[in-house]
Formats: sequence, structure tokens, C-alpha cells
Amino acid sequence: MGWLDRLRRTPSPQPRDEAAAMAQALSAAQAGDYDTALNLWEKLARQGNARAQNNIGACFAEGIGVERDPALAQRWLSAAAQAGDPVGQRNLAALYFKGEGAPQDYVHAAELYRAAAEQDDGPAQDMLSWMLLEGEVIATDVIEARHWALAAAGHGIASSMTRLGMLHHNALGVERDPAEAARWWRRGAERGDADGQAMLGAALHLGSGVPRDPPAAYEWLLRGYEGGSGLATPFLEPVRAALSAEELADAERRAKAPLPEPAP
Repeated sequence: MGWLDRLRRTPSPQPRDEAAAMAQALSAAQAGDYDTALNLWEKLARQGNARAQNNIGACFAEGIGVERDPALAQRWLSAAAQAGDPVGQRNLAALYFKGEGAPQDYVHAAELYRAAAEQDDGPAQDMLSWMLLEGEVIATDVIEARHWALAAAGHGIASSMTRLGMLHHNALGVERDPAEAARWWRRGAERGDADGQAMLGAALHLGSGVPRDPPAAYEWLLRGYEGGSGLATPFLEPVRAALSAEELADAERRAKAPLPEPAP
């Protein structure tokens, strides 16, 4: 009998120690044993454990341990979200944003992201900040976008750090401050955000908010380009042309190395 068949049976008794069962399920999932993890989550989910409901929904959403099934994902994530689980709210928001397992509904997605953000869920804060800044699916609000970006940056989310750099660079909701922009881009860059790497490279090339440093600029532009940031492309050739063969080789070597430990 498959796990999905067992899911349709009469609810299993609740484990005596819910926290221990959740910890056991997490360990099983981390070890790649999703059959065990899903069986444990099922018992907890049917008794109302919202995080277990989220975890089952996330597995169906991503096809982890089960066949991908957006409709079942929506069912379980809705239960988690209605119970107030912030991760469930965020994951359900993603389904509505993409129109998977539910009609595409950007406004409802934003409402769910906001509910999760208000419970201090960093990824939801980051996504809500992006939506508020882009203004394509909900009304633009740069002040609130900055508020949520700061909150997400406090959780170490690199994309929000880069976004804060953009706000200071473009004087959106704050005065233009090239040094503050470069500081945030560096924080995002050091944590692996490709756009942050590209913008830090551009700043180092132009001497915007930081001293000019063409070799370092080329290193960060390469990291950003390899990470998929189109923002690096316009700067690569001009920076490359200004470097010696030795400087190019050294920057390329550094760009391939693991990222340094980010500053606090």
C-alpha cells in the first residue's frame, strides 16, 4: 500500500510526544527517508498540527517523496495556513502566485505573504517587499517595501539586502546614499545574491560609494554573471578592458573560489 493510500485511511492515533515525533520526522526527511517522515507527519497533521500539514503540502507541491500534486498541496497548505502556520501561509501564497493547484490570484497571495510576514517569516517578508516595490500586481509602497526588506535582511536574506541597496541607490523612500547602497550590496553579495554581486562590482568599477577597485569589480561582476544576473553584463567588457592579463587571471581565480565568510 502506497503512502497516498494510507493517507486516505482512518486517522492514526496521535503520537504521545508531538515534539519528538516532529523531530523524528525531520531527521528522517534530512536523511532522505520521506516515507517515514510523511507517515509521521500524517499522524500529526490529522490531529491538527499545522506545521506537519505544511510539510505534507510542501512535499506535494515540490514532488518530494510523493508524486507532485498541486491540488493536494493546496489542500494541506490551506489547512496549515488557516491554522496560522506562517510557513504554510507562505507556501500557500506561492501556489496562488504561480496559479498551481489554485487559480492565480496575486492579491490573495500578497495577503498570505503579509500574514506570514507579520509572524516574522523572513522569506515571506522578502517576497512581500519585492511585490510592494515592483508594483506590478499590488500597489507600490516603497516605505513598506523598505520596512519588510529590513525585516528580511535581519533574517540574513541576501535578496532583501540587495533590494535595500537599490532603494538607497535610487532614492526610493530614502535619500540617495551611494555608500549605504554599496554597503547593502556587499552584504547581499557576500551571502551569494547574484544581483548584489553585480551591483557591488558596478559600484567598485565606478567608484560609487566605495573607492574604485577594478580587479575587485571584475571578480564580483563575474560572480554575479555566473549566478545569472543580467545586471553584470553591461560592465564586464569595460572592466575587462582596463585590466592587465595578470589582474584578469587573478580576478577570475578569486571569482571561482568559495565566497568568504560574510561580515556580521
